[in-house]
Amino acid sequence: MSTEKEKKNLFKEFGLSSFSVDNKTTVYVLLFIIGVMGMISYMNMPRESFPEIKQPTIYIGTPYPGNSPAEMEDLVTRPIEKEIKTLKNVKKFTSTSIQDYSTIVVEFESNIDPKVALQDVKDKVDKAKSELPNDLPADPNCFELDFSEFPVMTVNLVGDYGYDELKKNAEYLQDELEKIPQVSEAAIRGLVEKEVEISVDLPKMESMEISFQDIETAIANENIKLSAGEIYSSTQLGGARRTIRIDGEAKDPLEFENIIVKDENQRIVYLRDIATVRFGPVEPTSYARLDGKPVVMLDIKKKSGENLIEGAKGVRRVIAEAQANVFPKGLRVVITGDQSKQTNSMVVSLENNIIAGVILVIGVLLFFLGMRNSLFVGVAIPVSMIMGILLLSMMGATLNMMVLFSLILALGMLVDNGIVVVENVYRLHSEGMDKERASKYGVGEVAWPIIASTATTVAAFLPLLFWNDLMGEFMKFLPLTLIMTLGASLFVGLVVNPVLTAQFIKLEHEGQRSGSPKRFWIITAILFVLGILFLFTVRWLGSLLLFFAFFNPLSRFVIKPLADRFQYRTMVKVENGYRRFLQLILKGKRPVFLFLGLLLMMVVTMMVYFGSNPKVLFFPENEPLYVNVYVETPLGTDITETDALTRRLESKVRKAVEPNKNVVEAIVAQVGEGTADPNEGPSMGSSPNKARITVSFLAYEDRIDFSDVSTNKILEDIRESVKGETQAIITVEKNRDGPPVGKAIQLEVAGKDYDTLVKTTENILKFLNASNIPGPDKLKMDLETGKPEIILHVNKDAARRYGVSTGQIGMAMRTALFGKEISKFKEGEDDYEIQLRLAKQYRYDIQSLMNMRITFRNMTSGQIVQVPINAVAGMEDASSYGAVKRKDMDRVLTISSDVKQGYNANQIVAEYKELMAEYKMPAGYTYKFSGEQEEQDKSSQFLMMALIVAVFLIFLIIVAQFNSITAPLIIMSSVLFSTIGVFLGLFLFRMDFVILMCGIGIISLAGVVVNNAIVLIDYTNVLRERKREELGLGKNDPLPMSELMQSIVDAGATRLRPVLLTAITTVLGLVPLAIGLNIDFIGLLNNGNPDIYMGGDNALFWGPMSWTVIFGLTFATFLTLVAVPAMYLINDKLNARVRKWTGKKKEADS
Repeated sequence: MSTEKEKKNLFKEFGLSSFSVDNKTTVYVLLFIIGVMGMISYMNMPRESFPEIKQPTIYIGTPYPGNSPAEMEDLVTRPIEKEIKTLKNVKKFTSTSIQDYSTIVVEFESNIDPKVALQDVKDKVDKAKSELPNDLPADPNCFELDFSEFPVMTVNLVGDYGYDELKKNAEYLQDELEKIPQVSEAAIRGLVEKEVEISVDLPKMESMEISFQDIETAIANENIKLSAGEIYSSTQLGGARRTIRIDGEAKDPLEFENIIVKDENQRIVYLRDIATVRFGPVEPTSYARLDGKPVVMLDIKKKSGENLIEGAKGVRRVIAEAQANVFPKGLRVVITGDQSKQTNSMVVSLENNIIAGVILVIGVLLFFLGMRNSLFVGVAIPVSMIMGILLLSMMGATLNMMVLFSLILALGMLVDNGIVVVENVYRLHSEGMDKERASKYGVGEVAWPIIASTATTVAAFLPLLFWNDLMGEFMKFLPLTLIMTLGASLFVGLVVNPVLTAQFIKLEHEGQRSGSPKRFWIITAILFVLGILFLFTVRWLGSLLLFFAFFNPLSRFVIKPLADRFQYRTMVKVENGYRRFLQLILKGKRPVFLFLGLLLMMVVTMMVYFGSNPKVLFFPENEPLYVNVYVETPLGTDITETDALTRRLESKVRKAVEPNKNVVEAIVAQVGEGTADPNEGPSMGSSPNKARITVSFLAYEDRIDFSDVSTNKILEDIRESVKGETQAIITVEKNRDGPPVGKAIQLEVAGKDYDTLVKTTENILKFLNASNIPGPDKLKMDLETGKPEIILHVNKDAARRYGVSTGQIGMAMRTALFGKEISKFKEGEDDYEIQLRLAKQYRYDIQSLMNMRITFRNMTSGQIVQVPINAVAGMEDASSYGAVKRKDMDRVLTISSDVKQGYNANQIVAEYKELMAEYKMPAGYTYKFSGEQEEQDKSSQFLMMALIVAVFLIFLIIVAQFNSITAPLIIMSSVLFSTIGVFLGLFLFRMDFVILMCGIGIISLAGVVVNNAIVLIDYTNVLRERKREELGLGKNDPLPMSELMQSIVDAGATRLRPVLLTAITTVLGLVPLAIGLNIDFIGLLNNGNPDIYMGGDNALFWGPMSWTVIFGLTFATFLTLVAVPAMYLINDKLNARVRKWTGKKKEADS
C-alpha cells in the first residue's frame, strides 16, 4: 500500500499528454493539417515593412477661393469645428486655414471603427452647412486619412517631349497601373494642365459697356449641349422613339472668338473685339525635376491589406511592357521612393535571421542533447511558428517586420518547454522506465511548471495588447505574435513531444553507430547523386540534397564524437564544478552576503549607467533611405523666384553628395504643390514659396561595395552645403521609421488673440535661439508671417449713391485677377476649364484694377451705368499670416525642429523645459511640449504600467503554482536583479537607451527570466518531498539542513543543462539580428552566393531590444543557477527560525 502511495505521490501523469501518447496517429494527422495550412497562409500573406496602422483619422477639406486665412477661419473652419466639438470619442482635432482652403483633421480613439467615425463626421458637417457660405464651389470633402494608402513608390517619366506627348504617355501608364489589383491609385503630378483662357482687354471692354457677366452669359448660352426630349410619331419616324439633342459645344477653342457678346442699337460686339482666346498650359503652380531634368511623376498608392511586394512587381511589369511597346525610345522611366525594396529587404533579412537563429539553436541542442533528442526539441520551432502564422493569417494580419522579429524573439523560448520535457523523459528512460511510461511520467512531472512558465511569459506580453494609441497600434503585433507562438510551443511540449519521445527516443548506448556502415554510405551516395541531378534542374533542391550528403558523414564522424565528448566529459565536469561551487555558496552566511551584494550591485549599476549620461532616445536612430531638403521663401514670393533658388540649392546638394554618388539613387526637386512633409498628411492650397529636394539612397544591401558609407554622414554634408542661405528658411530632415509622432523638439503655444499669440511665439523662438543650446537643426515656427496684401475699403455711402454693392466690386475684382471658370471645353475624353480674366498687362497693374469700371444696368432707368472702383473704394497696404492654426478650438502655434546627428533630443528638451520654466507667459496664454516628446512620455508611462501589471500577473500565476508567497518572491526578485545585466551591458558597450525598445525588452525579460526559476524551485520541492518520503517525515516536519542543502544542490545540478540550454538558445536566436549578420540562404542554395554582410536597417531598429534581452538573460542565468538557490535557502532558514520562535512562544504560553 505504501509503495502504491509513494508512486502516486512521486510519479504522476498529465491527461492531455497521456491521451496524445495513446493516440499517436491523430497527433500526426493534426500536425500534417497544421503544416499544410500554415505554409499556404505564409505564402499568401501580404508583405509589408511596418504594420498597417488603422488609426481612425478623418480629414475635412473645404475650398473657398479668394479668401484670406482669417476669412477661411471665420467663414468655414469655425462653423464646422463647432459641430465637431460635440462628437464623442474624439481624441483631438486640429485645423489649418490657409488662403482659399480650410483643413480639419479629426482623430478618434483607436477603438472606434473608422467607417463609423467617417459617417459621424459627415453628419456633423452636413449639420454645419447651414452656417457655411452659400457660394462655396463645392461641399466640404470628408474622407478617412488612411496611413497605409500613402504613396509607396513614385514612377518618374523623363524626356524632352511636348505637353501632349507626355500627357498621353502618363495617362496611358496611369490607366495600366490602376488595373493592378494591389494598386488603389496612380496620381499624376508635375504635368502642367491646359485651359482655355479668355484674356479681356480692359479699355475695349469698358468702351463697349460690357461686363464680365455679359461675357459669361454669352459663352454659357452658346457652348451648351442639352436634350430637348423624345419625339414619337407612328407615321413619320417608323413608329420609333427618338431623342432630340441640341449640340452647341465648341469643337475648336477659336470658335469662342465668334460668339456675339452684345447686340444693341445695331452694334454687334464679338468676343474677338474685346478679348483674345488662348488654348494652352495654365500658369505653372509647380515644377518638378529628376537629376536636373523636367519630370512627370505618378504617385503609386497601395490598397489597404494588399501585398506591397507583389504590387511592386506588377508596376515593374507594366512599365517594362510600356517601354517595349508604347513609349518612345527617348522616354526614360525611373522609379524612386520604392518602399517595396525596403520591405523585401527587411522581410528577407528577418527570414534569414530566423534561419540563422534556428541553425544556431539546433547546433546548441545537438551538442547538449545529441542528434535525436535535439530533433525532438527542435520540432517546436517550425510547428510553433507555422501555427502562429496560421492564426495571424486568419486574423487578416500582414507579414511585416514586427511579426518576423517577434518570431526571432520567440525563437529560443519556443524550445524551452521541449528541452524540459525531452530532458526529463530521457532521464526517466535512462533510469529504467520504458518509453511510453517515461513519456507520460516525464511530462507529468513538469507539465504544470512549464504551463506556469509559459503563462508567465505570456503574462509579460499580455498588457502590451492594451496599448491604445498610435504607438500601440504600431507595436501590437509583437505581443500578439509572441502570445500565439508561445501558446503553440506549449501545445508542442504537451502534445507533440510526448508522442515523438514515446515512439522514437533512444538511450545513447542503444543508438551507438545505429545501422550498418553499408546502409549509411548508400544513403549518403543517393543524396549526393540526387543533389548533382537536381543541381541542373531545381537548383535549390540540389544544393539542399548536397548539403545533407556532406552533413551526413560530418555528423557521424565529427559532430557526434564532439557532441558525445561535450555531453559525457565536458558537461559532467561543468556539473561537478557547479555542485562544488553551489555547496560553497550555500555555506554559512554567504547566501545573505550574496543577496545583499546583488541589491548593492543593482543600485550601483543603475547609478553608474545613468550617471554616465547615456544617450536616451525614444525610437532607434536609423540610417536614412532618403533625405528631404525643405525650402521656404518669404510669403508672396513668386514661384519662378522659388524655382530659381531651388535650382541653385540643387546644384549645392549635388556637389555635397558627389563623393558618395555611388550610393545615391536619385535627386528629385519639387517646387510649389506637393512639397509639404508627407508625415503631416495631405496638403491643400497653393504654395509657390515652398520647395522640396529629395535625395534617395540605394538600399543597404545594394551598396555592399560602399557599405562603410553612412547616409547619416551624407545628411550632415547636405545640411552643411545649404547652410548660410539667407533668402529662405531651409531644413534638412531624414525619413523616420515607425509611426508619425511629430518632431523631436516641438513646443505648442496656445491663446485666443492671434496677434498676441504670434508675438508671444516669436518672442519664445528668439528666447530659445538666444540660449545657443547645441543640437537643434533649425528651430522654426509653423506660421508664415508677413504675407503682403492690399486691402480694399469700400465707402458704403458712395457705393450706395452709385447703386453698386460690395459684392459686385468683390466679384469683379476677383474675376479680373483670380479668374472665373465660366464653362468647359471638351476635347476627346478630356474636359478643360474656360477661364475668364483680364489680360496680363491689366491684371498685374494695381492702377488698372483700381480704375476698372463696374458695368451694370440701372434697374430704374434701364440705362447702363459704369462706376470706377476707385470712386467707391480706397486701398491700403498690409500684411497677413500664411495660415491660422487651431487645436481643439484653440488657436495654436508650434515651434519645432529635428535634432542633428550625435545629439540627444531628450537632453535638449530637458534644457528647454528649464528655460521655459523661467519664461513669463502673458495671461491666458499657455505652452506645452508635444510631438515626439509627448508620445515618449505617454509610451514611457504605459510601459511602466505594463511592467507593473505584467509583474503582478506573473506573481499571481506563480502563487497559484506554488500555493505560497515566499517562492514567488524569490522568483520575482530574479526579475528585478536581471536589470543589473541590462544596464551593465549597455554601460560596458556604450549603447544608447532606447525607451521604446529597451522598455519592451525589459518587459520581455520579466516573462523569460522567471521560467527557469519556476522549474528549478518546483524540482527542488519535488526532491524535498522525495527526501521526506525516504526519511519517513511528516508533512510539517522540517527536513534536516544537510538534506535540504543536498536537495537544492541536486536540483540545481539536474536542471543545469535545461537552464543553460534555454538561456543559450534564446540568446543565440537573437545574436544574428543583434550583430546585424545577414546571410542570404536562398541565394546560397540557388546560386551559391550567400551575400554575407553586416549591419542594415533591421539591426539598427531591433538591435536595442535584442541586446537588452541578451544582456539581461545572460545575467539572469547566473541568478537562476546561483542566486535563486541561495535565496531559497535563506527563505527556508527564516521559516525554520519563525517556526522555532513560535514553538517557544507556545511552550511559554502553555
